[in-house]
Amino acid sequence: MDFAQDERTRELCTRLESFMDSHIYPAEPVYAEQAAKAAHAGDPWRRPPVVAELKAAARERGLWNLFLPGHSGGAGLTNLQYAPLAEITGHSPGLAPEALNCAAPDTGNMEVLAEFGSPQQQERWLRPLLDGEIRSAWYRGTRPGSASGAA
Repeated sequence: MDFAQDERTRELCTRLESFMDSHIYPAEPVYAEQAAKAAHAGDPWRRPPVVAELKAAARERGLWNLFLPGHSGGAGLTNLQYAPLAEITGHSPGLAPEALNCAAPDTGNMEVLAEFGSPQQQERWLRPLLDGEIRSAWYRGTRPGSASGAA
């Protein structure tokens, strides 16, 4: 199998590496400080403001929803094209994937909604996910009648 990168992938890798150097890596200590302040204030789930700034910068540079292949809200990349980009974002796993709107569990949920969601589900959930306005969550609730919470 040929794993050579095409021109588009090489160009995106170059742009992404530049973005990582200019925006993501310098923002890591800011992110940590803002997250610590939120946790200290009793709100550990509040997203640090620097994330919104990075999202805007990534979107402006065309580094947005790179994972989504067959939908108008994605970059239209194949897995082969996306893999080296995911590897690059993996150098800042707590910040870069979310900044590019390529973080789990959002990515999987967007893929499922794009492929199988009704128009109403796509409008209510997919569009805000693609736009980075909301995040997905995994909830381990309790089953009725279960004292332990095991599902």
